[in-house]
Amino acid sequence: MVLDQQIEHIDLLAQQVVEGFIIGLHKSPFHGFSVEFAEHRLYNIGDNLKHIDWKVFGRTDKMFIKKYEEETNLRCQIVIDTSSSMLFPEDKTKANKLQFSCLATAALIKILKKQLDAVGLSLFDQSIYFHSRCKSNTVHHKMLMTELERLLKYVPEQKSTNTANVLHQIAENIHKRSLVIIFSDMLDRISDSAELFDALQHLKYNKHEVILFQVQDGKYEVDFDFENRPYEFIDLETGEKLRMNSTQLKETYIEKMAEYRKEIALKCGQFGIDIVHADINQGFDHVLLSYLIKRNKMV
Repeated sequence: MVLDQQIEHIDLLAQQVVEGFIIGLHKSPFHGFSVEFAEHRLYNIGDNLKHIDWKVFGRTDKMFIKKYEEETNLRCQIVIDTSSSMLFPEDKTKANKLQFSCLATAALIKILKKQLDAVGLSLFDQSIYFHSRCKSNTVHHKMLMTELERLLKYVPEQKSTNTANVLHQIAENIHKRSLVIIFSDMLDRISDSAELFDALQHLKYNKHEVILFQVQDGKYEVDFDFENRPYEFIDLETGEKLRMNSTQLKETYIEKMAEYRKEIALKCGQFGIDIVHADINQGFDHVLLSYLIKRNKMV
């Protein structure tokens, strides 16, 4: 599989830094079986008889133990923005923002799987169109990886985003305290920034730990490093076009983008949200490794 080939070396990353990343995050002092069923396994001598599924025994004449999601493990909901702006850059020689997010998510799933932690996935553009609850069983992991494979081959469509509304929904849909990891360029309309910050605060109000990976192409979207010549700039979400020389726009663009990024970082700091400025030109593995090492030192 293409995805497996691209994240093959993530196993090494996980062995090096995952322990410090996971320790201390939402660990419960309570042990034992929870109420959320995960899967069956064959009965072994010494297993507690009260966990045998007698209905299955009646049908198959074989004893199976009900396995449940452990409440002591971390629950992680990964949220990916799949709107059209995430398809930038349209360059087949490197991953775009959406592909970067998919590869980083696949790596995180492998890390969480190693720790026997539960993971869920939410995908959105104007609304949430895919949402899986946090689970830790193998079938669930395979399903999530298949969904990421599909996204890696995503055919561009003109889809806008409504990040604020979606994050409010995520906050309401996750009923248990979780680690919420968001991959988004956060390029909603600047005029809607107050609504966006309210949604981020909603997640924190519901006691979730939040990590925001603001995924951007640093060269073009932050530094506006275009050659000094005329361009036709196209809004991938609306199709709106603007024709002008890049130098006419550069100074104002850099100033506005810097202000917006600073405002997001400031609000995240106020809300206790960890923000990571993820430049796709650095590669998903470098960005994740740098963050996990930083997190390891903080724990």
